[in-house]
Amino acid sequence: MAKSARLGRGQRYFWLHHHQLPPGSRHDTHIVLDPPLPEGIAPVRIKAALNHLVRRHEALRTTFPIGADGLPEQRVHPPAALPVRHATVEADGTPSPAEAVRRCTREDFDLAADWPVRACLVTAAGVPKRLVLVLNHVAFDDWSIATFLGELAALLGGAVAGRPAQLPAVTVRPAELAAAEPDAPGPADAGRTAPWREEIRRLPADLFASRRAPAATPPAAAGAALTSPRLLAAARTVAARCRVWPSAVHLGAFAATAAAWTGSHRVPFWLFTSHRDDEAGMDVLTCMFAPLLTAVDLTDDPSFPEIVRRTAEALERAKDLPRTAYDETLELLAEEGTRRGAEVRVETELNFLNYAPRSCGTTRTRLVRNPDPEAWAQSGSDVYFRIHEWADGVTVALRAAGSVLPAEDIERFLRGYEELIVAHTDEAVDRPLSEITRVLDFPTAPASAPATPTGAPQAEPSPGAEAALVAAVGRANALAAVDPAAGYVAAGGRLLRAPRVLEILRDSGWTGLGVRELGGVRPLAALAGRLTRA
Repeated sequence: MAKSARLGRGQRYFWLHHHQLPPGSRHDTHIVLDPPLPEGIAPVRIKAALNHLVRRHEALRTTFPIGADGLPEQRVHPPAALPVRHATVEADGTPSPAEAVRRCTREDFDLAADWPVRACLVTAAGVPKRLVLVLNHVAFDDWSIATFLGELAALLGGAVAGRPAQLPAVTVRPAELAAAEPDAPGPADAGRTAPWREEIRRLPADLFASRRAPAATPPAAAGAALTSPRLLAAARTVAARCRVWPSAVHLGAFAATAAAWTGSHRVPFWLFTSHRDDEAGMDVLTCMFAPLLTAVDLTDDPSFPEIVRRTAEALERAKDLPRTAYDETLELLAEEGTRRGAEVRVETELNFLNYAPRSCGTTRTRLVRNPDPEAWAQSGSDVYFRIHEWADGVTVALRAAGSVLPAEDIERFLRGYEELIVAHTDEAVDRPLSEITRVLDFPTAPASAPATPTGAPQAEPSPGAEAALVAAVGRANALAAVDPAAGYVAAGGRLLRAPRVLEILRDSGWTGLGVRELGGVRPLAALAGRLTRA
């Protein structure tokens, strides 16, 4: 019999993010692994190893449906065999390995019904040639991926050697960790969220307001990655100079470069942060990282070393504030948007990843233009910036919506970022933000677009649309009364219940709204104009 528990913080983020994304684009968040297979391993041994891991780790046999109370839950199922898709190189009328792998990696997960792991085994004359694993982030973070791959390698190696693998005992399970977290998805605790409200009141309405174009010039989004061996030593030198971690140097450099691009003197972003440093179950296989809202204040033209120090302080301050889950923070942003009468938009994500002891594979700076991130472009995000620290270099990868950072300017942004850090390895260099902006010499920003007010005109609702939306919001959130003149959050809606609202609407024949629209500041009466009869 399946057992259920509420979601942990990391699970809450990825579950909601999954529902924020339009169907057909969710594969952009999949984790695709291609682990090496030992020589002589039989298909049955590979399947046995995967099934052993499914029995061992509850996360691998967990689904994430909406519970009877309208909130998502993690539902742990009894052990069973993991379905393994099989593709052969022979022309036997079945899909080719390339097509089988493409389907495996690109198909959406149904979190309510599918386990968060898929497998596709490619064979030639019955001999395994490739194993492709597709993981959903709702059950995996980097720590869990390393654990999963390490245990799989031990099981496969033991099978070939004819000896059992020695794996450590599993002592803590994801459901137990979730039960210990204080931020349950019930009514917001005003005392716990008050410090965050003060932080959010100081945020700009839109970091990219000066750059945001009404419509992006194709492509809708673009991406590139710059790999630099000299950035590794440079960031460490600046870190020693400022007495901070190298990660703060990189985040400070992003804040300075973004400020130079946008002209904003306060740079907010979501930083992906692990919660494994203070949890009892350090080795539990689950997702335990989530984005932390952070903002760097640059209002008084600070020097770059000072920007780095302020970034480190901002990170510590954000970590010291009472813990709030991602969905709770989004609700606070919506509340502030309602207070201002315009959306407070934070759609910039940063991720610092330590890939040592692996090599970056180059001895000089190399810039690679990545394929246009078409699926990511549908997410509604503005920028995703990743820092990979290798044993012998650093890679900084940037995805940007064309509406805020055109494709032709991404290389300029990345190279300016690199030069900013390298220049400040010289202690005689102490450029203020105004000088950094002059040196980077970005193209002049166009006139900024006006903020979108909460009462912006919408299409006239179809007959019955407003009543259907109000009824769905009330039912999903157990509200006795719902004001259609208020936004979803202002009316008492919780974001973790937003997918249930949409589910109720679909069941009654209405479509056209998404979770992101409900999380904004537009009144429900205006949002009803987006609903259409299915």
